[in-house]
Amino acid sequence: MSDNPSSKESATKTTMVYVCSECHNENEMKSRDPIRCRECGHRIMYKKRTKRLVVFDAR
Repeated sequence: MSDNPSSKESATKTTMVYVCSECHNENEMKSRDPIRCRECGHRIMYKKRTKRLVVFDAR
């Protein structure tokens, strides 16, 4: 028996942080949650910027 959950379970349990475009409140959402702010009910959400370094090759 392993303690690691399967990849399907971990994909549904991971939460992402989104910022509401109306009230700028941070919301944690899972993959199956409805796209709606928990404070004001607005439906336009922006994904919060990652702190991980991202490098692109320009050619």
